[in-house]
Amino acid sequence: MDNLLVTSAIKQFNYYKAVGDKTIDQLSFEELTWQPNQDTNSVSIIVKHMVGNMLSRWTNFLTEDGEKIWRERDLEFEASYTNKDELITAWKTGWACLFDAISPLTNTDLDKIVYIRNEGHYVSEAIFRQLGHYPYHIGQMVQIGKTLKGNNWKSLSIPKGESKTYNQEKFNKPKGKRHFTNDL
Repeated sequence: MDNLLVTSAIKQFNYYKAVGDKTIDQLSFEELTWQPNQDTNSVSIIVKHMVGNMLSRWTNFLTEDGEKIWRERDLEFEASYTNKDELITAWKTGWACLFDAISPLTNTDLDKIVYIRNEGHYVSEAIFRQLGHYPYHIGQMVQIGKTLKGNNWKSLSIPKGESKTYNQEKFNKPKGKRHFTNDL
């Protein structure tokens, strides 16, 4: 039997990755590194932090603490990518680490305990923790993108003024079990 929680989590992670992908795609490297002030992270820094978190949390997920001794979290908040391709490569590496860790999980794995900074979490709780953390940062990325692009921003959800049309298309389909990301 499929593990519905893991399958659903993978779909959610894929959705948020796609939102991040589409945000990154719309921005130049200069826009990716733009900061409104010194205390606000650029998209580039947010990506660097997320990648550091993903590599730490998901490497040897079931057997090692999620806060690896080799992680240099404070350095994640210092700009270092030199071009957009480098940023995208890192972004893909972080997500691959996540998907490689959770894709093989089984129902029995969900009740195992994993640690993050010596605090025990059920595997399911660790997944939920990251399903809160990553969308938080991806929302920041989107907000920066929308701010920079203004009217040139390509909506990543239902564009303003198009809710009725969108809903009509959905209600024209028969009821059925499907995930909202299936049409993306």
